[in-house]
Amino acid sequence: MEPAALLALTLLVGALLIFVVVVVAGRQHVETREPADETTETVAEESTLNKAPSTKKQKLEKQRTRKDKAQQAFSHPLLASSLKSHGGNVTCLDFSSNGKYLASCADDRTVRIWSTKDFLDREHKCLRANIELDHATLVRFSPDSRAFITWLANGDTIRIFKMIKKDDGFFTFKAAPEDFMQKHKGSILNIGIAETGKFIMSASSDTSIHIWDLKGEVLASINTNQMTNSHAAISPCGRFVASCGFTPDVKVWEVCFGKSGEFKEVARAFDLKGHSAGVHFFAFSNDSQRMVTLSKDGTWKLWNTDVEYKKQQDPYLLRTVSCNSSQGSRIALSPDGRVVAVSDGCDVAMFDAVSGNLEEELQGVHVGEITDLRFDINGRFLVCSGDRAIRVIHNAPGYRAAIKDMQDMLRKAQNEAMKQRLQQQIQEAQNALDTVLAAPPAH
Repeated sequence: MEPAALLALTLLVGALLIFVVVVVAGRQHVETREPADETTETVAEESTLNKAPSTKKQKLEKQRTRKDKAQQAFSHPLLASSLKSHGGNVTCLDFSSNGKYLASCADDRTVRIWSTKDFLDREHKCLRANIELDHATLVRFSPDSRAFITWLANGDTIRIFKMIKKDDGFFTFKAAPEDFMQKHKGSILNIGIAETGKFIMSASSDTSIHIWDLKGEVLASINTNQMTNSHAAISPCGRFVASCGFTPDVKVWEVCFGKSGEFKEVARAFDLKGHSAGVHFFAFSNDSQRMVTLSKDGTWKLWNTDVEYKKQQDPYLLRTVSCNSSQGSRIALSPDGRVVAVSDGCDVAMFDAVSGNLEEELQGVHVGEITDLRFDINGRFLVCSGDRAIRVIHNAPGYRAAIKDMQDMLRKAQNEAMKQRLQQQIQEAQNALDTVLAAPPAH
């Protein structure tokens, strides 16, 4: 080969090698920079640390950013909206009894109050109540929707907040001068205020339930004798307190008051027996005449609890349905008792309560395990939490069940006026369902 040709070939190969080295180096540079660019805060920290090794805080921040990106990706035809103002993981939800507000609390030291009329809007404004030097793990509205109670994570106690409406129509929040006394030894499971406004309940995992007056004095204490509690709640009617746990039954007590409003006693009312293993969770219908229970035996059960228990009448088991569940799973019953929702990890299944048929499956609703699950008081939406977002889901199975019930009534109706009214209601419900199904999914 001629020296000139050899020189040219050498230069060409050298140029190619340089090009490859530059490209590879550039790719490596991009690959090492991309993780650092996930958040502005992380970039600023790395610059300050002069490219020092990543701290634990930075790693957690990167993980949180990836989770935030993942939660943005959830979409489903029944997803009405996602409420995303919290800066921490949402742990509890509660609707006000007038249906106007949804309260949520998170580990970002805030309680947020949302307007339910904004659920279908593009923007979801909320009011913020700050929890000083602590954060709330549970929140519950008062019966008049003018106050709420919280359970403090670090304080291990109840704090009451009053919602004060200002002249401009907005609310301000004022904490009570003193928190409740510390009484529980185990981790707290739930709190609640009776719809009658006569008492507050708190329950912990160590089988204890306390009944308080509104001033923070303990009226009575219950030992559930279930080895461990997994859930406890007040019935929507405000008469009963129920609990479930390691044993395969749900125990229900009546909190009794005299005619003049004085506290009398806590009396055992009835039990729900029929599961073959411990009960994870339970829920009431809005009129307290139905209950659903969710067990580690892989079933949920629907009960008629509208019984005269003082005459030794036991609740009626209406249906048993197989489902997926695990420790931490939750169950919710729509206000009209037509739909049952069950969470399993980050997934939600919706069943027809009468037939037991699986109507909808929503997978990966949240990044983490679902922490709360409940229907709004009108039964239009199912809401759930599990990360920094709150998912608002159209209750399409509820529309279908209502249409089916009205069609059955129409076939049996003999009065012409009744037939016309039912036909109109069926058409309205069908139109509402069609609108829900035709709407583009929210994100």
